[in-house]
Amino acid sequence: MASSVPIDQPHSKPTIRELWKRRVRTGREIYVRAIGTPYHVQIEPERDPRRVDHVWMSMESPPTGKLIISINTLSIFNRDAGFDPRVRLGILPTRYTKLPEPILENHAPLDYTVIEATNDLQFVAMEHDPLEELLILKCNSAVRAEVWGELFIHEHLGIHQIHSRRSSCAVSRDMIGRDGGLRLYYREGVAELLLFKFCGQ
Repeated sequence: MASSVPIDQPHSKPTIRELWKRRVRTGREIYVRAIGTPYHVQIEPERDPRRVDHVWMSMESPPTGKLIISINTLSIFNRDAGFDPRVRLGILPTRYTKLPEPILENHAPLDYTVIEATNDLQFVAMEHDPLEELLILKCNSAVRAEVWGELFIHEHLGIHQIHSRRSSCAVSRDMIGRDGGLRLYYREGVAELLLFKFCGQ
């Protein structure tokens, strides 16, 4: 009787989500644009209340799946260095005729200097708690979200650095044209582009 010969099973093809995770694990900065449907907003889970400096928005972006969008609500670096920790928020109202389709793609970052040069945009410094409440309200009201930032992975795949990357009062590294942002799409063709700065930017 002939002996049986094991047949090698083909390796399963990695999912798009796994491919993105592999790219992040290389340690390179990966700037992306993501569009998806928000479905949950929460304050960052952190035991030490002094370390809570983000709101997390979960959104579904097929075929990649769940993304955590991490939005700053204060600057711990500025606070610990004795500077103004508040985030300065700029809101640019926009309109749309059709909701953009979900996607996660490599994309050039935003450049706030270009946006400010062509728009009348005022940045208002906001305390941590009111900004937290405002972001939760706006994200919960959105039917679609568009995000520019840097891809990261810890326990989850997400996007952070959703703010100006220019040097600030406490951070000397000056990254020109590497800014992030968040556009929220509401019902009836109304949208807002939210831009974020820190003290000294």
